[in-house]
Amino acid sequence: MFKTVLFPVDQSREAREAAEKVINIVKTYASRLVILSVVEPPAEEADSPPREVMSSPEAVAKLLSEAQSMFSQQGIEAEIIEREGKPAFTICDVADEIGADLIVMGCRGMGLTDDGASDSVTNRVINLSPCAVLIVP
Repeated sequence: MFKTVLFPVDQSREAREAAEKVINIVKTYASRLVILSVVEPPAEEADSPPREVMSSPEAVAKLLSEAQSMFSQQGIEAEIIEREGKPAFTICDVADEIGADLIVMGCRGMGLTDDGASDSVTNRVINLSPCAVLIVP
């Protein structure tokens, strides 16, 4: 059913919690697992509020290595991909490129309000995804 699962990760608690669901799904369906981290380019506008972004290549490499190691300890072989770009668009592009059947993401809950809905990566992925999306609250 889910031959290829894409798991976008960042440094959030929600991503770590979603990993448990990913382990369960990948083991249940004997899926191929691809872990993605998106390095967001620095904001061009100096007036924009600071956001928690993955902008350090070293931090991203460490995060991907730790995630791959965690899955390896569970007996799951995971591929890793690092990309630069806007997270939601990049996640959907990679899902399309690898032929993902499912994207599993943690959700910070910021998109649940009217103010946060337009800025929510999760909301954008749901609307743009070429495949099913599982959101882990």
